[in-house]
Amino acid sequence: MAPAADRAGYWGAPTSTLEWCEENYAVSYYIAEFWNTVSNLIFILPPIYGAIQTYKDGLEKRYLAAYFCLTAVGLGSWCFHMTLKYEMQLLDELPMIYSCCVFVYCLYECFKHKNSVNYPLLFVLITFSIIVSIIYLNLKEPVFHQIVYGALVSVIVLRSVYIVLWVYPWLRGLGYTSLSVFLMGFFFWNVDNIFCDKLRGVREKMPPVVGAVTQFHAWWHIFTGLGSYRHILLSLYTRTLFLKYRPKVKFVFGIWPILLVEPPKKH
Repeated sequence: MAPAADRAGYWGAPTSTLEWCEENYAVSYYIAEFWNTVSNLIFILPPIYGAIQTYKDGLEKRYLAAYFCLTAVGLGSWCFHMTLKYEMQLLDELPMIYSCCVFVYCLYECFKHKNSVNYPLLFVLITFSIIVSIIYLNLKEPVFHQIVYGALVSVIVLRSVYIVLWVYPWLRGLGYTSLSVFLMGFFFWNVDNIFCDKLRGVREKMPPVVGAVTQFHAWWHIFTGLGSYRHILLSLYTRTLFLKYRPKVKFVFGIWPILLVEPPKKH
């Protein structure tokens, strides 16, 4: 779909198997989908801070991997939406699968001894990632990627619900907020896909800055970025509680959640 609102730009004609509702090169000659690109900052900057804090607190490296995987998703998505090139699309979509596998590992290993390694689970998740990558590289069917991603998210949600219902009920607020924010992003993703023609028509009649609010794929990035970040907080909170640390969620400027972890009390 290339309506009249789309323009030519620096990266040339799109080669990706997907294009989104945002008008191409409408804001910048050098960025194909401006708002879909810059909205990825929420995937990039907060997880970097989280990784630094995790390292300072001396926590397990699996959570460093979780934060860095989320950053990788953001960087890949930035490149994809900036260029609309197929190779960059892969940098967006495949890390989504890999990051979910890391989240699954972290969440299902929350109640093990410190620094333990579950090699069978690692083998299964790595093998799964390789198989999915090979199939997707050959199939080039976005629906396949979406089904696999949805299945992994479902596994994560089920484990999270188990934890907040039966293990640490006082974490329900964090768990349900993470899920609700992510589902809100999924809602915006569907609105952007289903009502694209109407949204483009509305934007033609609105000032550019106001029209930016209707870029619902960008909102998908914002809400799923926040939901995924909060999920890592939930997973890390659960893990540190089990290890007898003293975790505490604080809000920067009263808005952005961060996890502060104090070492176990010495008896």
